[in-house]
Amino acid sequence: MRYVVGYSANARGGDAVNLAVALARRQGASLDLVMVMPEDSPYNGVYPPVAGFGDILAEQVSQWLDEGLALIPDDVPAQAHIRRGESEAEALIAAATELGAALLVIGASSTGLFKRFTIGSVASSLLHASTLPVVLAPSGYSRTKPITRLTCALGTRAGAEDVLRTGIAMAKRRELPLRLVSLVALGADSSGATVEQAEAHLRAVAEASQGVGVDAFDKLDVDVVVGHGRTIEDAVDALDWKKGEILLIGSSRLAQNNSIFLGATANRILRALPVPMIVVPRNYVPQSEALFSTGQVPIVESETPEAPQ
Repeated sequence: MRYVVGYSANARGGDAVNLAVALARRQGASLDLVMVMPEDSPYNGVYPPVAGFGDILAEQVSQWLDEGLALIPDDVPAQAHIRRGESEAEALIAAATELGAALLVIGASSTGLFKRFTIGSVASSLLHASTLPVVLAPSGYSRTKPITRLTCALGTRAGAEDVLRTGIAMAKRRELPLRLVSLVALGADSSGATVEQAEAHLRAVAEASQGVGVDAFDKLDVDVVVGHGRTIEDAVDALDWKKGEILLIGSSRLAQNNSIFLGATANRILRALPVPMIVVPRNYVPQSEALFSTGQVPIVESETPEAPQ
């Protein structure tokens, strides 16, 4: 198993490396740090390139990658790569595809109001075009211990089954507890959602997932929670988040097949989310598809968090 890290020589790059280490340690994966150099182009600021400039830049990028590799503990295999491309996002996707990576890990900008997630231009491009899951590290992410819990946000629209199937596969491979979450923004006339409604929705999603059932959930610690709040952001805040947790979410229905498109709800979740996020492409098929078979889904009920006052 390989994970590509979109590395940059700043705090954002360090956040991405730390999260990639945490993920790799749980999975026994290796890391590929990738930095992208601009291609020679008449649209660049300096063209034709100044003699020797390319060699100087390549040497600097190589030095930055060595610094990135130095952040990775000895127990996690890692190597570095330099790629060229007009678009950094396209070059990262191409590298991840070429290397057979299962995940593409990047860091968030540090300019957000709460210093959690702010999506820069490269991250935005990846979150609207990647053909493999993109993992986003919040600003200041320093944890390198293995991930301790996987939470899946299941919406009511098409695509929830993609998240469920991927969540089951990831939780099984990593032997992680799996939490299934519904986020509900309470309107003035809303009576609110209940755990029972969330269970009913989960069963409907499992039914539509072509065989996600009791065998798929075997030996999994599954929990169902409904987060209430005046807004989606409040609902996210109302949930209990562990330090070693990561959230899995699906792409918007606007996404092309096998591609990511970050929807409006996911963007709102990012505003309040205190843990890393994985965004799954539309109709994404996990590698361990053989895990799934028919049956009913066993659910462990949890108390529903109270809506913030």
